[in-house]
Amino acid sequence: MLLSSFLLALILSLDAMAVSIANGICIADLSPYHAVRASLFFGIFQFAMPVAGWLIGAAFHSYILGFSRWLAFGLLVLVGAKMIMESFGIRDPASCSDEEKASSDVRDFKTLLLLSMATSIDAMAIGLSYSILGRPILGPAAIIGLVTFAVCTAGTELGKRIGARFERWAGLAGGVILIGLGIKALL
Repeated sequence: MLLSSFLLALILSLDAMAVSIANGICIADLSPYHAVRASLFFGIFQFAMPVAGWLIGAAFHSYILGFSRWLAFGLLVLVGAKMIMESFGIRDPASCSDEEKASSDVRDFKTLLLLSMATSIDAMAIGLSYSILGRPILGPAAIIGLVTFAVCTAGTELGKRIGARFERWAGLAGGVILIGLGIKALL
């Protein structure tokens, strides 16, 4: 269970890591303060959203009990398919215009909040799946939050050093793994 929680955390952190890599590439003067603050926000949201999804699932559990495995399967496959499709649309952040760079600049607090929410929506669906399957969420959510913090901190530094060379493959692999977890939930 710990290994699957860790793998799930790595997969869920990929969106936030992509933003961190992009900021490492695009913002030459990104301070360590802003990099750590962004990583902290991403980690907190990645912790909170599965808990919120789990609570929503618990509130509506009696309504979805009859088709809960199918719902969990559908959610995981949708999130996995979304990650695979996004992996084909990734482009080099260094080629972004100034306007595009500004729209993902984590130094701006409002932008940071929006990016933190946007990159953690998938985690809410995972929390809902855990609730449907009757699994506890606090432990996995804590692992997801901590791993996301660490991955984003490393992602910013990685962005400064090597760029977006491996981002596409990470998203593709994460999507395939999530679809596999969906099939496992169905079986």
